[in-house]
Amino acid sequence: MTHTLHRRGTVQSLERDYVILCMAAVGVNDEGSTAKLQEFIRICMRHNPLNAGSVHVGNMYTSSADKMIEGVQRHVHAVFDRHETVTQVLKELKEADLGLSVVVSGLLDAVDHCCEEAGLRRHTVELSLGVWGKVEKLESQEVLEVTTMCGHGLVASNLVKTLVDDIRNGRKTARQASEEIAQQCVCGIFNAPRAEELLKSMANRPM
Repeated sequence: MTHTLHRRGTVQSLERDYVILCMAAVGVNDEGSTAKLQEFIRICMRHNPLNAGSVHVGNMYTSSADKMIEGVQRHVHAVFDRHETVTQVLKELKEADLGLSVVVSGLLDAVDHCCEEAGLRRHTVELSLGVWGKVEKLESQEVLEVTTMCGHGLVASNLVKTLVDDIRNGRKTARQASEEIAQQCVCGIFNAPRAEELLKSMANRPM
C-alpha cells in the first residue's frame, strides 16, 4: 500500500501528476540501502522533479537537494508532470538496478505506458477504491483535489480555503499559496504546480 494512491481529480489534471517512490524493506534489504536511496534521488534530480523528499529530510520547499541526499533513510519520493520524464527516470532506474522497491503512482494506463517504454513489466497494481461511509461529511471535490496530494493528511482543508480567499482578494498569488501548502507535506509528494492551477481555478469561481 502507498500513501500516494488516493489523489483525486479529472483525467486531464491527473495526466500531469506522477509520484515515484523508492523504499527499502526493514529486515529484508535495508542494510546498505542508504547509498542506493541516495542514487535514486540523484537520478530523479537529473530530471527536474516538481518536488522530492521524505519524512526524514523534508521536501524541495523546505530543504536542499544536498541535504535530502545526505539525510535520506528507508524511503524517498519524487513528483513529475510528464509521462515522458517518468519513462526516462524508469529507464535509468532499470539500468542502475538498485535492488529496492519502486512504486509509480498515476493513471493506470499512463503508468503502464511508461513501464512498457522503459522496458519494464509491472509487478503489482494497487487501486484506490475511494472513500466509504458518510461521504457527505467530506470536503468539496475541488478542495479534496488539493488535500489528497498529501497522502499523510497534513494539508488542512481550512488552509486551502483560506488561501483561496487570499488569492481571490489579492493577498497572495496562486503560486505563493501552492508553495505554502507544499511545505506542509513533509515527504515531498505534493505537486505544487498542479495545486497552483487548482487554487487559481477555485479563486476565479463566483463565491
